[in-house]
Amino acid sequence: METLPSAAERQQLVSFFLEVAAGQTADVAARFLEATVGSLMRLYSSSMSAMKVVACSHRSYLDRLMELLGGLRLKLVENMLASGSSVQGALEDEARAPLPVVRDILNEDPAFFRSQPSLDVPFGISRHSAIWESSESVLSTSNGTHDNLASLYTPPFSLMFQGRFDQAKVEASRRGKWLLLNLQSHEEFSSHMLNRDTWANQAVAETIHSNFIFWQVYHDNIEGKKVCTYYNLFKLPAVLLIDPITGQKMNAWTGMVHPERLLEGLLPFLDKGPKEHHAFLLQKQKQRAAHDSAVINVAGKEAVKDDVEMVQAIATSLEDTRGPRPLVMDEESRPEKSHATNSNEKLTYPPLLEEPQGSKGLCRVAIRFPNGCRLQRKFLLTDSIKLLWSFCSSKLEDGLKRPFHFIQFYLGASRSLEYEKDLTFDAAGLSNSLISLVWD
Repeated sequence: METLPSAAERQQLVSFFLEVAAGQTADVAARFLEATVGSLMRLYSSSMSAMKVVACSHRSYLDRLMELLGGLRLKLVENMLASGSSVQGALEDEARAPLPVVRDILNEDPAFFRSQPSLDVPFGISRHSAIWESSESVLSTSNGTHDNLASLYTPPFSLMFQGRFDQAKVEASRRGKWLLLNLQSHEEFSSHMLNRDTWANQAVAETIHSNFIFWQVYHDNIEGKKVCTYYNLFKLPAVLLIDPITGQKMNAWTGMVHPERLLEGLLPFLDKGPKEHHAFLLQKQKQRAAHDSAVINVAGKEAVKDDVEMVQAIATSLEDTRGPRPLVMDEESRPEKSHATNSNEKLTYPPLLEEPQGSKGLCRVAIRFPNGCRLQRKFLLTDSIKLLWSFCSSKLEDGLKRPFHFIQFYLGASRSLEYEKDLTFDAAGLSNSLISLVWD
């Protein structure tokens, strides 16, 4: 039957523990001793017995025995530590050793890029930069994981067009593809998230490779500042879809753009490239112009018809005051005297002065002619309305041979302006009004 160790033996065991477990206290050793007293006694007894037997048999084995004793001591402490899991409740005040500190660089100082410009990549993103090392040139851990944290955020060099912004537009126009532009910032982590999650997505990469020219630039270099100014960009990162032919911004995203959202926005542009898009717009514009022309022709015919009906209605309403006077008369029904006057004599009107300029004391009058066209002219408010006859007679082929008058429409009513009425434009109330010319 095993006996408990004496006080001297316990003190010796604690000393053995402290020699091996450097930095521990005697209280910790005593707690471990209490937890492993049984296995400890067996190991210790066997080691002491072996030491006595060997020492008595031959003195030459003493050194060998000391080595064995040291190994047993180490084994004893390891057993004590291994069995410590059963006494965690007694060691709640102890804390495990901290994990080793790992330091790495996600990105270099932005000044690194500005101080070392690349001739091949003028916009500051170089595949040869130390922070974008490939997995072959970077040490790996035993489990195969990558040690370089920056490799997770590597720009999509396989998709990128290497060159300036104008060169990217020319290349996209030549190949008949849209230009997809990504403006990045060193200070915004969303820029690195785009590289890690969006541009590295297989569906996004295949879509860009087939239908777009991809160009990535930092906002703090010459090309980036040019793009920011031209498209008025303030929030970064930004993704722009550009028409390479006109430079027009077709679509835009800011901040982190997830692959699903980007593909949804690019979907309408996959069916046709910029050249097909402009051909479609040109065809649509021609169709619209033809439609507008047809509408104008129909409206012109209806307007002429409405004018004839309106003039006839006005003439009928004025029969009581002016007597019967048809506004449109055939040559057979026109009086011979009037016919002779129109064919042989020329009507005389006051001389028309140069159109006044400025805004004070002026009025503008729009005149509608029988053929449907309209003209506008400025007159002084103090001028006589007879200048209307002087102006219109110079615009009509028979203006000096056939007499005519004007009709003014207002508030559902109308009135006739006769040459014999010597009124001013102000007295006649013609300021900013529309009148119609009617043959007598």
